[in-house]
Amino acid sequence: MTPNNILWIVFIVTAISLFIADLKLSAGVHEINSRAALILCGFWVTVATLFGFLTGHMLGFEKMVEFFTAYFIEYSLSMDNMFVFLIIFSYFSIPPQYQPKILTWGIIGAVFMRLILIFTGVELFEAFHWIVYLFGGILIFTAIKMIVHKESDMDPGSNPILRLMAKFIPFEKNIEAPDFFVKKMNIWHATPLFATLIVIETSDLIFAIDSIPAVLAISADRFIVYTSNVFAVVGLRSLYFLLASIIQYFRFLKAGISIILFYVGVKMLISGWIKIPALLSLGVVLGILAGSILLSVIMKKKPAEAE
Repeated sequence: MTPNNILWIVFIVTAISLFIADLKLSAGVHEINSRAALILCGFWVTVATLFGFLTGHMLGFEKMVEFFTAYFIEYSLSMDNMFVFLIIFSYFSIPPQYQPKILTWGIIGAVFMRLILIFTGVELFEAFHWIVYLFGGILIFTAIKMIVHKESDMDPGSNPILRLMAKFIPFEKNIEAPDFFVKKMNIWHATPLFATLIVIETSDLIFAIDSIPAVLAISADRFIVYTSNVFAVVGLRSLYFLLASIIQYFRFLKAGISIILFYVGVKMLISGWIKIPALLSLGVVLGILAGSILLSVIMKKKPAEAE
């Protein structure tokens, strides 16, 4: 058995086991508080770090650097996604105690959806090398859009998939139980929880279209791309509740993430002439993240702005 196959087995067993354990640990908790969220975030980052070191031990230093670079890019993009999820939950008035259930099913859907997108993306890269320039342009466009676009402008209720489903199944407006469907007068109705799940899954698909090309710019290795994505995604529940409690401290995070996307887009566009080492990319990504967080701490929002 090759080292790559062994790592695939370790990854699958570890990801499934720990995700189930994470669900069990928080099963009796109606709402994940900031302290529990911080502990869970630290736990998932530690697991990903250990797996990265194992990857380096078995596949070499270069693969380890690629894994960490891809992981930090995906994790930083996930932070921005969580801000959008905050708006979605607020729009549908989902109580905090019901949010973990929606996030859990959202993560499960995201894992399978990204599996398809990643392997499709790698196949496209291998078959049509010119597509790297298309993806590079998409990332630069996304980076610029992130700077000028405000989350407050989004309207979750205008989701086209949600509108299409409303033609086939009635939607309830009130939340009476933590269920996705309820039966009234022998007719099944979808609840606001299900509507929220649909919008979150749709949003994650849009995020994946942006983030997966960014990771493919770091590595075209299916193992590196998928494992780094999954380790970033499976910890989204705890990341969401952590960011929800300290969102006011991340004033410049979006700007930092957009700069990372712009850098990766440029990296893809010049890849035919200039090869940027993976270790340098890792340093750039970590430096931009650290700089945006540090700047957020130094230049805090005024009380009126935070409100």
